[in-house]
Order: sequence, then structure tokens, then C-alpha cells
Amino acid sequence: MSLVKRLEEVNADRKFGRYNEKKADPYTILKMKIHNKVIDELDINFDEISDKNEELKKKIHSILTKHIEQEALNLTTSQKSKIREELLDEIVGIGPITGFLGDDKVTEIMVNGYNQVYIEKEGKLVLTDVKFKNNSHVMHVIKKIVAPIGRRIDESSPMVDARLPNGSRVNAIIPPLAIDGPSITIRKFSEDPFKMEDLISFNTLNSKMAELIRYCVEGRLNIIVSGGTGSGKTTTLNVLSSFIPNDERIITIEDAAELQLSQEHVIRLETRPASLEGKGEITIRDLVKNSLRMRPDRIIVGEVRSGEALDMLQAMNTGHDGSLTTGHANSPRDMLARLETMVLMSGFNLPLKAIRDQIASAIDLVIHQSRLMDGSRKITYITEVQGMEGDVITLQDIFRFQQKGVDNRGKVKGEFVYTGIVPGFVKKLKEKGINIPQSIFN
Repeated sequence: MSLVKRLEEVNADRKFGRYNEKKADPYTILKMKIHNKVIDELDINFDEISDKNEELKKKIHSILTKHIEQEALNLTTSQKSKIREELLDEIVGIGPITGFLGDDKVTEIMVNGYNQVYIEKEGKLVLTDVKFKNNSHVMHVIKKIVAPIGRRIDESSPMVDARLPNGSRVNAIIPPLAIDGPSITIRKFSEDPFKMEDLISFNTLNSKMAELIRYCVEGRLNIIVSGGTGSGKTTTLNVLSSFIPNDERIITIEDAAELQLSQEHVIRLETRPASLEGKGEITIRDLVKNSLRMRPDRIIVGEVRSGEALDMLQAMNTGHDGSLTTGHANSPRDMLARLETMVLMSGFNLPLKAIRDQIASAIDLVIHQSRLMDGSRKITYITEVQGMEGDVITLQDIFRFQQKGVDNRGKVKGEFVYTGIVPGFVKKLKEKGINIPQSIFN
């Protein structure tokens, strides 16, 4: 098939980006070839181009035109123009990784150095052929990402959490902490937020589990979504928040704003790092305290990882029921143990029994999500926090994922099972006028 014919079949918004796949279409191969030649030829100090973008674009445009004329002999003028505009946008946008941001199959982008870029695609890590010009090029991209949201990165502050306009989370770390050069990690989020139907279609959970979770959110149970890194906690939290009624005032608190709520009455709060003088830092804990004065119906904390856990628990115990948050843990039991540690990090010398009483009284439900060996993400436990027995918090699994091995394609086999225990909060929700159908527990 000729390249011209292949180009005619390519969708108009096809994004650049070739992975290490056995088969790549001619259009992608051509763009990759031209892109790499332009990057090799560019003689630019990326540290000095912030106020010279127009001049830079003209220079890149000229180099692009030269290489397109050399490599794309069979293309029409309009096709050459299309490739030139796409590559120009990618090179002066956020560099050679721009195309991956438009690829829905890519969920994470990892720049380990200017000459090594990995992506996560369908749950698997893949080394790409994409390269930056040099370390200065990577630094330029990092500064371009963090500048619009008021964050900074330099030798005195060599780590930063930021976000892209579409809500994707960005972490960057630079020398002297990153020994081999600047590193970027981008956790992508869909511009069109996932709905519960999407999670069901992905087999993250089944319809009965989804229905139970919806009743729990509408019934204002306090829920914590636990799981490991990359297990999909924030995505699930976003889906849970979609069940909050429109007539409630919601306050979200995050390090880097990622949640995409559809309700009208939402106040979004975001932390702030310290200034160059080491002053002015606003932490999650500061924002949780302040949110209590803002007349919230619901408080959603993107993630608890430190002393703010105590303030979150106190909020849940003092009338702000229906609050949601996430936390890193390996199991529901581990999540509660980590909450104990976080409360101790608040600086208050509280007895362990008092901390556990607070946790047992505040948290109603733990939804635990895992990333399995085949890259799939599943809700492996829906667990009720039943209360205290002596000095121990009692938990009861309601649903769990029962793994049954791996098939010949490497995919995890298993099923979601109901444990046979009707949760105690069914009665609590019934008193609020929410009747959970018995069919969920059949």
C-alpha cells in the first residue's frame, strides 16, 4: 500500500507516537523519522527560549520543511502541511511526548532521561523510540508544565507535583536529586471522566457491587478507597463522587487537583508549596481545617498520607458524614493500620485505643482496589468497618475478588463473590429512607 493511500485512511486527529510494536503504519514511521531528524538538527539552548517562541517556531518550521521535502516525496502539498503542523505542535508543545497524551490506550508516561521514555499501555510497561534533544529540553518541558499553576522547580526546590490542563497528574524531579538527569512521570486522566458503567465494562467490579456503592454514597457513609500505586484509586474516587446529589456543597482538597466532579456546587482547594524563603506553605492539613469553616456537606480529600488523617477523622465524626478519601495500603486491614500511623504523625500523643475508636467511629466502608499481575485493575474488597471489639477494630468483607489462576494469554482468571454477610449499615441506611434491595445480596 502506498504512503499516500495509507494517509487517506488515517483519521484526521490521529496522534503521533510509535511504541515498540511489531507493526507500525507508514504514517507513524514517517513522522517518527522526521521528528528524530529535526530534534538531532536543532541547535537550541532550551534554557533561553521562553521569550523567543516565535523565533523558535520559525526555525523549527524551516527545518521541518526541509526534512519533509526530503522524506515525503510521494505526499501532496496538503499532506505535507498536515505533518508539518502536527510535528511543530509536538516539538514546541510539551516535546516529543505530546502524542502520547492524545492516545487513549496510554495511561502513564515516564521520562527517565532525555534518551529513555517508557509508557504504560494496557497495564504493561513499554519502551518507546521517543527521545528528547538533551537534558535542557526535558527541563524546558517541566518548566512549561509547572509555570501556569504557580509551581516552581529549581535546585532549591527540585521536586514538584503539578497537573496538565486535562487533569493529568505530573511529578517531576531534577538534579541533584535525580542523578541521571530530569525525570517526568505523568499519570493520565481521561478528559471525559469515567462513569460507573465504564468500570463495570472494564471488569473492575460487577453491577451488584456498583449498586451497593451507589447506595452507600447516597446514604452518606464515610468511605475510604485504598490500594497501591497505580491501582486506580483516584479514578474510583471520581466515580464515587458522581453519586453525590446535586443539592450538596462539596469541597475537594488535593495536592494537585485531579478530581473532575460534575456537580454544580463544588469548591476546589489545592495545596501550595513554600516560597523561596521557605514561607507560605499550605498543606492538606491546613486546607482540611479551613474547609470545616466553609459549611461543607461533603469533604473529599484526594489522598491522606500524614497528620491530616486526624483532622479528616474528626470531620467525619462531627457531622460531616458522607466524606470520601483515598490512601495507600495493601489491604483494608492495612489501610486502618496506616491511618493509625498517620494520626500519630499529627504530633498529638494519643493513646492507641483512642485512635482506633476514632477510626472505627468515622470510617464506614473500605473499598480496596488492586492492580493485578496482568495489568488489570479490580476492586478486590468491599469491606465494612463494624466497630470495636476490645482493642481491635472489627472488619467484615461484603464482596471480594476471588482469583482462580491465569489463562494461556497471561490474563488473570477469577470472579467477584458475595461473602454471604448482610452489612450492618443496611439498617442505618434504611433509617435514612434508603432501602438497599435484597437482590444485591443474593
